[in-house]
Amino acid sequence: MPSVVVDPLYAIPPIVFAAVVGAFSTPLASRLARRFGVEDRPSDRTVNVRQGIPLLGGLAVALGAFAGLIGFFLVGFVPPADENKVMGYVAGALILILMGIWDDRFYLNAWQKLPIQVFCALVAIGFGFRIDYLTEPFFLTTYELPFWISWPISLFWIVAVTNAMNLIDGLDGLSAGTGAIMGFALSVICWQSGQIVGFVIGLSLMGGLLGFLPFNFPPARIFLGDAGALFIGYSLSLAAMQGYRKTALLTLVVPLIALAVPLLDTGLSIIRRIRMGKGIFDADRLHMHHRLLEREGSQRRAVLWLYLQTACFSLIAISFAKLSPLVTLILLAIVFALTIRMLRNMGLFEVQEKSPTEADPSEMVNGKIHE
Repeated sequence: MPSVVVDPLYAIPPIVFAAVVGAFSTPLASRLARRFGVEDRPSDRTVNVRQGIPLLGGLAVALGAFAGLIGFFLVGFVPPADENKVMGYVAGALILILMGIWDDRFYLNAWQKLPIQVFCALVAIGFGFRIDYLTEPFFLTTYELPFWISWPISLFWIVAVTNAMNLIDGLDGLSAGTGAIMGFALSVICWQSGQIVGFVIGLSLMGGLLGFLPFNFPPARIFLGDAGALFIGYSLSLAAMQGYRKTALLTLVVPLIALAVPLLDTGLSIIRRIRMGKGIFDADRLHMHHRLLEREGSQRRAVLWLYLQTACFSLIAISFAKLSPLVTLILLAIVFALTIRMLRNMGLFEVQEKSPTEADPSEMVNGKIHE
């Protein structure tokens, strides 16, 4: 993977273009959602209990992000091979967004959405988003992965991160805010390693989300919907694949740390549901944001806490990219131990939900249990 030296000033156009278009597109997306009935349907598994919140926020974010890509192309040089990758990213994202919009309007179950997500991932892989070289950190021996290993690993990564962002989209402003923070972190990591595609994808996504976030921060006037959450996850997965740099095995951990919050929540959800004898796609109210909502008492405080947590992981990821392998291993062990302790204190290793009759009165708001 060739590296390109990118002038940091080139970060301004994609952020500005994306934020402006995202901000101006959001009210239009809201009116469009109301016109065609693409609105939230509250259930006993969701936090939101308000009827009629429009769900096409993801469309505005995507328009903003695509405008950011155009902004970068207007001022910066993009090698032909990288232009190809950007086209592949846009093609896969458009298919994913269309599926998400259909799901927001008519509903698709997880198994119906999975084949389309796999197809979108394969589109990206076909255009060059692959984990195909690894260098172990001690003897610096580089291994080229055969396609029968590279493609499945890349496919799993894209689908996992795409769904991780969808799973944490449970509170107003949560996916949008954490996605913006992670987009910035991954763009810095890609800039450090001279990977122009990840750099511009991360910045454009961040700009689109910043334009949208004022409308989505608690109390939200519009939601991302599945289209938006899936688009965020897809974009982050591809930026992270560019950011691991293919120079040492440990550098693959860097984007993993930046994406730690959604990936940890997803991994724990899968383990929890298996232990409970449930399907891995079955919904529950034991996600990280549900636990925080119970503890903090308001969506705004819970969301801000998760913003802080995501920012801390992102700063760690950025700093790890410049450390020696030995120091990185030691710090990784410390971060892992502290994270496990934090998750245990939050009760995320528990497998039972509280029923309404078991809920503590302090968890009631206006006569309703926090969901």
